[in-house]
Amino acid sequence: MYWSVTMYLPSRRTMIVAAICFVLLSTAFAQTAAEDNPNALRHLKGRTIVSEKFPKVQLTIGRGFLFVGKQQVNLHGNAEAEQYVFARPDRENIAKQFFLIQFEHFLPTNNFTYDYASMPTTQIGNLPVNYDVKSLHDLGALMLEDKGSDGAAMVELLAKRHISLPHNTAMVRMFHVPSADRRTELMIIYGEALPQNFAVPVEKRGDSLDKESSSSAQMFLQHARQELVVQAR
Repeated sequence: MYWSVTMYLPSRRTMIVAAICFVLLSTAFAQTAAEDNPNALRHLKGRTIVSEKFPKVQLTIGRGFLFVGKQQVNLHGNAEAEQYVFARPDRENIAKQFFLIQFEHFLPTNNFTYDYASMPTTQIGNLPVNYDVKSLHDLGALMLEDKGSDGAAMVELLAKRHISLPHNTAMVRMFHVPSADRRTELMIIYGEALPQNFAVPVEKRGDSLDKESSSSAQMFLQHARQELVVQAR
């Protein structure tokens, strides 16, 4: 994965139409989540992703997030990923917060393994993860530069729902490797729009908030924990 304007005031009529569309979209997303297949290896139960293997875990997304969709992605012929995307868009359909929950495994055509030993560790719920925190400029465009990547697939899925990513984004990446051969992983990406007065510089390729501002990095990590309940089983 590549994880690393004119202002105007809308009329009252426009605001009413936008509000109606937002409610209809919310209802449609909720119905999509509720109708997932309960007999699959992984399925949605309300706002909870239930995984029966690699790893056996439940992940519950916070209230207020819309279920955008799920999809299977082939990553440049090297790996396959199962993505679940959630977002909390504003009235302009910018995702002020979002989650990508991804279950990934390498294909038999290669001998690659996942290795995050250089990254610090923490817990999210009762699940140990390696993590980092970055600040990025124009994340959506950056993801689309790598066609065929999981980042591009997420952005394209959001676009189908007419949702875009923030101009400046704080991104928390969390990785859990559940298998002894280290060829499968659970990846959790949490993103949040940075405030306009954010003190740390934001570069296109991503600054490490862990290095630039450890207090800011811990704040965004805590925000991710507040919006996601994880229970390994």
